[in-house]
Amino acid sequence: MTALIDAYDAALFDLDGVIYLGPLAVPGATVALAELQQRGTKVVYVTNNAARAAETVVNQLRELGFDAGSENVLTSAQVAATALADVLAPGSKVLVAGSASLAGLIAEAGLRPVSSAEDEPVAVLQGYDPMLSWPTLDEVSLAIARGASWYATNDDASRPTDRGLVPGAGAMIAAVATAIGGSPTTFGKPHRPMMAQAVRRTGASRPLFVGDRIDTDIVGANNAGLDSLMVFSGAHGKQELVASRAGERPTHIGPDVSALLQPSRRVTLTESDAECNGQRAAQDDSRIVLQTHPRTVSEQFDALWAVAAKAWSEPYLDAAPALEALDLIS
Repeated sequence: MTALIDAYDAALFDLDGVIYLGPLAVPGATVALAELQQRGTKVVYVTNNAARAAETVVNQLRELGFDAGSENVLTSAQVAATALADVLAPGSKVLVAGSASLAGLIAEAGLRPVSSAEDEPVAVLQGYDPMLSWPTLDEVSLAIARGASWYATNDDASRPTDRGLVPGAGAMIAAVATAIGGSPTTFGKPHRPMMAQAVRRTGASRPLFVGDRIDTDIVGANNAGLDSLMVFSGAHGKQELVASRAGERPTHIGPDVSALLQPSRRVTLTESDAECNGQRAAQDDSRIVLQTHPRTVSEQFDALWAVAAKAWSEPYLDAAPALEALDLIS
């Protein structure tokens, strides 16, 4: 059997919603990653979460049963610190609105982290911090209004947890933007700096990005010219897939990271229908309907890929009837 991953020499993984959900590993992920590493696939975990140090992420991965070292983890905080050290003079003051770990990376990069607009910072760096206070956002707004350059590690609007979605760094950035206008220069997914650094770290010529969010993971892969696998273990599901526009669509889909070890799904699109492994979606008046009866999870994902292809080719059609039949997919 030819597996999807056989066409690639490295796999880049988002973490939240792909590898783990809060304190829990996504079911089957540890087994799949062990198999990939046995095959010799280069693996890098790429996370927009800037609140935690890379070492903390490595420790969590190991506790969950993954074989990981510091060389396998790249955070948006690391990318941001490297980038700011390249554009700011050594010793420049940076107002850090984020975790202690993020402030530490800024200091390690030869810059001076501060916490108040009164310190006259030349730049502001926002990152996710679950303990972020409203007065900190006041200082961010004041510093930017006084001329500080505005940067952000990432702009994820939400963050998946084992309890559901919660506000992410993007929500914190939006509060500042609502108050003073403008937007920051951002380093994490879907922006190119993070993807480029991840690819450089692997040295791969044919990397594949695996993610659960269209707006960060899939768009980020497309922006960097990478193929992608969208998994359905985290934030986004069938509705977001079918509604995605050009530039937002994945190369592959699967229920979780174990899809890397299964054959890739191929769609045949004709004038009358779209077909994937015997599952067919076709037009019925102004709707997309299934002409088959997928029962297993695998069959339903084949059908979903056919529905998506039909919807993308004729976006005026209503895909809701077909999606309702795929009750094993969120």
